[in-house]
Amino acid sequence: MSLENLLSRLDKPRPTGPGRWLVRCPAHEDRSPSLSVRELEDGRILVHCFTGCSTGDVLAAIGLEFSDLYPPRPPADPHVPPERRPFPALDILKALAFEATIVRLAARDLLEAGNLVLGEAGFARLALASERIESALGFAEVRHG
Repeated sequence: MSLENLLSRLDKPRPTGPGRWLVRCPAHEDRSPSLSVRELEDGRILVHCFTGCSTGDVLAAIGLEFSDLYPPRPPADPHVPPERRPFPALDILKALAFEATIVRLAARDLLEAGNLVLGEAGFARLALASERIESALGFAEVRHG
């Protein structure tokens, strides 16, 4: 979708600078312009209502979707195989945390059975490693949710 098409659906767009407009928000009763529209160099369009309407509500009010704010993607070259992406870091951390828990439980069982090969200090160090992996997982989940 073009910027011109978007602006044509809005009430009296007023330019405020290069690639920037201010208009009345179609998602609420707007007496003065409170919706900012900005076109980025790469063709993406940013929409922000200063009174708090969500971008989804603004787009729905004018019959558009989020995909309309992005320039069309060039077609994929059929002669180039798609890029294989590695496993996401969060998935790797989840797997590590699970495996660390298994090792920790096995070590606890050995220690309780009186197997002194691991010992108290070895178990404590293993428990610390497991806790650090779990902490990393928690940090990754907060950042990548």
